Amino acid sequence: MKIWGVGMDGHTGYTTYGETMPTRSPRMGRKIKKSFSISVESDSFIRRSCKERKSNSESETLDALLSELMAVRQQKAIEAAYADYYDSLSEDEVAEESAWGRFAESQLAKEAH
Repeated sequence: MKIWGVGMDGHTGYTTYGETMPTRSPRMGRKIKKSFSISVESDSFIRRSCKERKSNSESETLDALLSELMAVRQQKAIEAAYADYYDSLSEDEVAEESAWGRFAESQLAKEAH
């Protein structure tokens, strides 16, 4: 028998035959239970990914896939911010940035020798 709930420590867990089993992984942090309806293709992808990754569970696999997607989106946002910054520079500012870049390269070349 499983009973879901939040313990006094604030972590979600369940009890099976008198033993409390935390649903918290040290790497992933606090967990919550969710229920979703997904396509057959998505289910197949998660199962296949779980086997390829040798994950402990489909939930762990889905969490890892979502973490990877969040990292990709964050990287794209950073790249877009850099592009917006450099696109907003005037010609004089671009020339100044280029001059600083050349100076930095020349200093690095001196340190390498």
